[in-house]
Amino acid sequence: MEAEPGVRSAYLRRVLGVWGLLVAVLIVITMTALADPFEPDSFGPGHDARAYWAAPIDAPYVPGSVGQESAYLYSPAFLVALSPLRALPWPLFLGLWTAGLLAVLYWLARPLLFLPLVLLALPEIWGGNITILLAAAIVLGFSRPSAWAFPLLTKVTPGLGVLWFGVRREWLALGISLATTVAVIAVTALITPGLWADWLTLLTSSTGSSTVPGSVPIPLVARLPFAAAIVAYAALTGRRWLLPVGVLLAMPVIWWGSLAILTATAALKRADIEMRFDTLLASIETRYHRRLSAQRAAASTS
Repeated sequence: MEAEPGVRSAYLRRVLGVWGLLVAVLIVITMTALADPFEPDSFGPGHDARAYWAAPIDAPYVPGSVGQESAYLYSPAFLVALSPLRALPWPLFLGLWTAGLLAVLYWLARPLLFLPLVLLALPEIWGGNITILLAAAIVLGFSRPSAWAFPLLTKVTPGLGVLWFGVRREWLALGISLATTVAVIAVTALITPGLWADWLTLLTSSTGSSTVPGSVPIPLVARLPFAAAIVAYAALTGRRWLLPVGVLLAMPVIWWGSLAILTATAALKRADIEMRFDTLLASIETRYHRRLSAQRAAASTS
């Protein structure tokens, strides 16, 4: 007795999900095992995450510039939020950080898309960058606008995505996103006095560093108008899946691994992708059974 198409589809999703989880576990184990000794000039894991772990809380922005090894470039708020993890040894920090990134990616992708999106985001996972968290903030931001505080207080310019609320005249959502950002700044300024001024100085001095060796050679100033146009068009037409494309163009520096931000597009189109997957699977099964029936009919008449 053959299984129904829906049963087969669910089975294949589970298989893909299991394989994705096995790959994820292998990635975590490998990165943790290779974390020490950390060699800045190698292709070892955690080149971005190292800055989150190693930056001294009293002077995190010295030295600090885009493209410099282990330079911490985000706001003091991010550093404060990571304080419990930063107290751990470097290999354990990297292992837990990587597991967290993969858990967020699984939430975005669910079983069917998890393995393909792990492969798409692998450069950012290997480096420990926050791109997957930015993708999650975009998806979450539609229902919880406060999530936009994360892009605004880390990479800053991807916060252009809040233009979505302005174009759609969703003033309450826009107000919540900005008020949350201001509240986080106010609270962390009490914990880390003086660091916010240092961060603003760093941002000002880095305005001309939107292209560095290894990045996409298109400066931010040239990309921002297109980013704003895409976000505005997405908002006007209600195309949520297009918002991550605008955010990608608004990244301060676009590395090839920055394409991981498009995991948000996959998440926002997940229902449609899953439906197309089921339709494709049903079509393949139908053609197979027709061919099998034709072969049996031919065999019975010969």
